[in-house]
Amino acid sequence: MARSSLTREEVLDTAAALLKRHGPQALTMRALAAELGTAVTSIYWHVGNRESLLDALVERTVREMGTLRPAGRTPAARIVSVARALRRELRARPHLIAMVHERGLTERMFLPAQQALVHEVHAAGLRGARAAAAVRAVQFQTVGFLLVERNRERSPVQSPGEGDLWTASAADDDPALARALARPADPDRLFDDSVRALVEGLLAGPVRQGPGGGTGTRGRGTAE
Repeated sequence: MARSSLTREEVLDTAAALLKRHGPQALTMRALAAELGTAVTSIYWHVGNRESLLDALVERTVREMGTLRPAGRTPAARIVSVARALRRELRARPHLIAMVHERGLTERMFLPAQQALVHEVHAAGLRGARAAAAVRAVQFQTVGFLLVERNRERSPVQSPGEGDLWTASAADDDPALARALARPADPDRLFDDSVRALVEGLLAGPVRQGPGGGTGTRGRGTAE
């Protein structure tokens, strides 16, 4: 029996869940109606045709990506928190992010995260071209890391694997390094370590004149 009531947000929530589980090919109006326990005509009434549904999902994804908020006591810590949240949100929506890209809205989607980064690099004392370079470096590091991460997850089982390849001789006679590289990588820790190192390097800089005419060191707060 078809449901008597349905909301647009419920349709979009269910469509997003189907998309996440099975990909765009599985998101048909008939499958969505079955998932919601309603008639296909009811879906059309709330969201229009499939293209309109996909457009609505893309627009909602763009809005949701604008809710990232920095956290931490220092600019460096807050920059790292933005990068961490951006990676998490991108990982959670691979099919939706792909559709955002296909519709030419990627730059718009990234704008709120960039603006949050701008605020923090300004707070750390960077301005102009150097601030812009820092914002882009953090964004590129985050997206590039995610692409490598996804590629590794999708790649076939490697034979020989890292554990077979890394010996003391292969590691320039550094057995501790060989043992570490033979173990599976921890992506979360690796991401945090790499972003922290990048941010600390970006914020470190020459001594600049402070507001009162004295000097201060740019960006000496550590990322937490």
